[in-house]
Amino acid sequence: MLTTYLTAFFCCLTLSLVLTWFVRKFAVACGWVEAPQLARHVHTVPVPRLGGVAIFASFTTIVSVALLAPGWVGLVSQFSARVVLGLLAPALIVFLLGLYDDRNSVDPYWKFAIQSVAAVLLYVGGFGIHNLHFIFGGHELRSVIGLPLTIFWILLITNAFNLIDGLDGLAAGSALFSILVVLVISLIVPNPIITFLTVALAAATLGFLPFNFHPASIFLGDSGSLFIGFMLGALALQGSQKAPTIVAVAIPVVSLGLPILDVALAVTRRFLGRKPLFSADADHIHHRLLKRGFSQRDAVLILYAVTAGFGFFSLVLLQGRKEIALVLAVVGLGVFVGLQQLRYHELSEVLAIFQNLTRRRQVVANHVAIRRAAESLDKCSEFRLICEILLGTLQPIGFDGIRLQMLNPNGFSPSLFHPFCSGPNGDLVSWWSQPDVDEPSWQLRLGLVTSSQKRWGYLTLVRLSDREALSVDVNLLTQAFCTSLANAVDRACVQLEASKLGDGDAPELLARKRAAGTTAD
Repeated sequence: MLTTYLTAFFCCLTLSLVLTWFVRKFAVACGWVEAPQLARHVHTVPVPRLGGVAIFASFTTIVSVALLAPGWVGLVSQFSARVVLGLLAPALIVFLLGLYDDRNSVDPYWKFAIQSVAAVLLYVGGFGIHNLHFIFGGHELRSVIGLPLTIFWILLITNAFNLIDGLDGLAAGSALFSILVVLVISLIVPNPIITFLTVALAAATLGFLPFNFHPASIFLGDSGSLFIGFMLGALALQGSQKAPTIVAVAIPVVSLGLPILDVALAVTRRFLGRKPLFSADADHIHHRLLKRGFSQRDAVLILYAVTAGFGFFSLVLLQGRKEIALVLAVVGLGVFVGLQQLRYHELSEVLAIFQNLTRRRQVVANHVAIRRAAESLDKCSEFRLICEILLGTLQPIGFDGIRLQMLNPNGFSPSLFHPFCSGPNGDLVSWWSQPDVDEPSWQLRLGLVTSSQKRWGYLTLVRLSDREALSVDVNLLTQAFCTSLANAVDRACVQLEASKLGDGDAPELLARKRAAGTTAD
C-alpha cells in the first residue's frame, strides 16, 4: 500500500505542476485574468484565477485511473467504485459552480442552494454525519438529523476556504496542512480509500502551490477554493468516522480551526455591524494582519503556523477523550489571545458587555445609592447637607468634584454657601480630590430644573482621570436625581433670603414663592 500511495502522490504531483503551468499560460493568452479592482484585492497586476481547473483535473485523473484499473494500483480489495463516485459526483457539481462563478458572478443564495444539493448527494453516497456516539449512544442517526448536520458542515467548510482565499498561497497552503491531518488520521484509523483520496488531493494542491505563493502568477479562483473546501469537509468527516465517541466530531472541527474561525468572525462582525452577512469586506483575519504591518508573505507564514497548530492539537485528540478538555482549553486560550492582537472592534465591544456583567453588582449598588440620595435631597434645605449628600454618593462612583452654576446670581456672599467655594467663573465648586490638573479629563453637565419647572442652573460632574470606567447609568443622574437636587438647592437659596430678613420670615417667604410658582415644594 505504501508503494501505491507514493506512486499516486508523485504522479498526481507531476500532473498538477504541468497542468497548472498550462492553465496559467492558456488563461493569460485568452485574457482570462482578474485585475485588482476592489478595495479588498491585494494583488497589483492582472492574474488568472483558474488554478482550480488544474487541481481538479489532476486529482480526478489519478482517481479515475485507480477506479478503472484498481489492480494496476494495488487497490482491488479496498477500492469501491460506489464510494468514490459518491464523492466525485457532488464534487464535480461544486467545481462547476465555482468555475461558472469565476467567469460570471453567482448570487450567494444560488451558490448555497447548489452546494446544498451537492451535500445531499454526498450524504446519499455515504459521506456525511451518520453517527454521533456521544449523543445517541452509537445508534444510527435518522436522516432528519444527519442530513441537515451534513449540509451545515459542508456549507461551512466549503465556503470557509473560499473566504480565506485572500492572500497568495493562503487557502492552498492552509488546506495542505489540513489535508495532511486527515491523511494521518486515515492512516491511524485506518481507512485505505480515504487515504488514497487524501494523498491525491494533497499532491494536486502541492503541485499548484509553487505557482500560487507570493507573488502569485495564478489564483485558485472559486473553482479551486470551493472544490478543496468541499473535499476537505467530506474527507475530514469520513476519515474520523471510526475514531471513538466525541473525538470523531472534535478532530475535524479542530483540524479546520482557521477557516471555521474566520467564518465565525465574519458572521459575527457583519451581524453586530448590521451589515449583510454575504457582503464581502476587507476585515478577515489575513486583512487584519496586513493592517498590523505584516507583509503578504509574513502574514501567510503566520497563518500557516496557526493552521499547523490546529492540526497538531487535532492529532492529540486521537489519544482519547481525556485530552479533549485540555486541548479545547489551550486552543480557546490561543484563539482569544490571537484575536486580541488583531484588534477587532466588535470583539472589544463584546468583551465590554461581559465586563459590564461582572461589574453588575457594583452598578446596582451605585444605582441604589443615587436613588437614596434623591430621597435625602427631597428633605434637605441647607448647602452643608447638600454637599454631604453629594460627596457620599458621587465620590464612590468615581467623580472628583462638582460645580453648581446659577442662571440668576442673587448677590449672596460666597461664605454663605459653605462648604461650597466660589469658582473662577462665579460658580459654586466642591472638590473631593485635590485638583492637580488645569483641565479635568471628563465632565458631565446637567440642567437643574425644579418640580415647578423653574430653571435654577446647571450641575457639572467632574472627573480628573478616566482611568476606570463609570459603573453607573448616566440616565439615572439626569432624571429624578437632578430634579431632587434642583429642589433642594432652591430651598437652600430661599433659606438664605429668609436669613437676610430674619429667621421668622422664612416660612412666609417660602409660602409666597410657592404661591407664585417660583420654587419647589
